[in-house]
Amino acid sequence: MQQSHKKTVSLVLGSGGARGLAHIGIIKWLVENDYQIKSISGCSIGALIGGVYAAGRLTEFEQWVKEIDKFEIFSLLDLAWKANGLVQGDKIINTLVKLLGDQKIEDLPLNYTAVAADIENEKEVWINSGSLFEAIRASISLPLFFTPVHRDGVLLIDGGVLNPVPIAPTFGDNNDLTVAVNLGGPIVKIQETQITKQSMPSNSGFHAKIKSFINNFNKEEVPQLTSKDWGAYDIANQAFDAMQSTIARQKLAAYPADVVIEIARNACGTLEFDRAQEMIDLGYQAAQQRFCAID
Repeated sequence: MQQSHKKTVSLVLGSGGARGLAHIGIIKWLVENDYQIKSISGCSIGALIGGVYAAGRLTEFEQWVKEIDKFEIFSLLDLAWKANGLVQGDKIINTLVKLLGDQKIEDLPLNYTAVAADIENEKEVWINSGSLFEAIRASISLPLFFTPVHRDGVLLIDGGVLNPVPIAPTFGDNNDLTVAVNLGGPIVKIQETQITKQSMPSNSGFHAKIKSFINNFNKEEVPQLTSKDWGAYDIANQAFDAMQSTIARQKLAAYPADVVIEIARNACGTLEFDRAQEMIDLGYQAAQQRFCAID
């Protein structure tokens, strides 16, 4: 029997904090419905989720993020209190490397590009070689929150500043479809519902491993970020979200993808990673609805 041809996809994953957990659901829908992801371009959370998938560790990452609670999230935010950023970001990246391992981008089984921004020269920087997690760390450097990253003599910040839905790195691909995910979609009215985590029991071996890593980091004498500290940055982040939403619309109008999946920019807050299951489900449903609408 002749096997059916899987449609190949260039996947563009946008920036948007914890809303980016919807990327997991979208990837799961694509894989389950026989789409072959051959290329990924992402910035910020899109670079993180896309990189983890490219490294073949999305299942482990999903398990981790569905286990984590608010206390653990704040425990991973190592305060820097520098003029150029509140959080150093080493704890998050080191925890991910310990849990998932690191790989070189050029050794990944698909084309991968993390997009950061060289703010001094006002241009995008496409990172498609070297350490995967170093590339991710550069791409997630949200202004005022994470400290910038020095790479090859250039100061890099979050790629979403210049291009929150980075389609351009996929222009040379020869795939059947370009699928872009915009996490800055129109605001929708959200009904208040009781969110129940559908994850493994909190005493699972994997969760214990996570807590062990976090506890080891917390032995360092570094001040911890609290929700009170975050309040001032929430306003700045809302402004950043509005800016990114406007840029994303302009980019998508100029360089339209074959399929655009939009997640409302008020779907969840930037640091609400404890709503992982909800966001993953939202992404899965959004992909399903969008593809059903074009069939």
